[in-house]
Amino acid sequence: MKNTFKKFITVALTLTLLSSAAACGKKASANENKTIKVGANITPHSEILEVAKPLLEKKGYNLEIVKLEDSVTPNTGVIEGSLDANYFQHVPYLEQFNKENGSNLVSIGAIHYEPFGIYAGRTTNLADLPDGAIVAVPNNVTNEARALLLLQQEGLLTLKEDAGINATVEDIVANPKNISFKELAPEQLVAALPDVDIAVINGNYAIEGGLHVKDALAVEANDGLAAQTYGNIIATKAGNENNEALKALVEVLQGPEIKEYIEKTYGGAVVPLH
Repeated sequence: MKNTFKKFITVALTLTLLSSAAACGKKASANENKTIKVGANITPHSEILEVAKPLLEKKGYNLEIVKLEDSVTPNTGVIEGSLDANYFQHVPYLEQFNKENGSNLVSIGAIHYEPFGIYAGRTTNLADLPDGAIVAVPNNVTNEARALLLLQQEGLLTLKEDAGINATVEDIVANPKNISFKELAPEQLVAALPDVDIAVINGNYAIEGGLHVKDALAVEANDGLAAQTYGNIIATKAGNENNEALKALVEVLQGPEIKEYIEKTYGGAVVPLH
């Protein structure tokens, strides 16, 4: 009888420990599901996410921001699963990335728009741009097209009529200034200014480099096709569109508090889309 009682106690303790371990496991899993890991460029994306952090906490979610300086790692992180989502790109870039890499990333919401600007290097006025000028532009397909469209807007070149948002230097049909193009990674454009006449620079890299859109020689219109096409998005893997945590993230980023922060902080260099 004594041995039977000992066996009963042992079994009971074992079951209690297993139950406790299972409960802890469920609690840990629940906490993990409440954490959203987002990869983002430093300016303005990570800064905006920092403002979103306490707003998400009110909804029961913890936002972990992974700051990245390039335009490839945020996507590979989502593909490999080390990130739940990213915030740094627009839809044309995402679609081009998917095409080149066979990936299945999707947009779950547009947050803001960063106007491209033409910034002075050795030439401080577009009217004074010399024959044979060197112009720096982004070297990825979608952003180079955007740069060329802005140069066309300013009368510096003419593109094929059907070039659109996929334009490359091969689509230039008129180049009256005999411009030479220096194609660089977007993050290198600001540093290249002393060596070129002008550069067409992404809004976020201009901000990081200490430039302001009001100092640009020319800029995209906030209400034009570019604003509709090149809004910066939250991207994730296809199939995650209805993830509750990610839906909460987009809801916060499209909310009035973030809109107010963007408008007060960036002075037109970043424009909220909601």
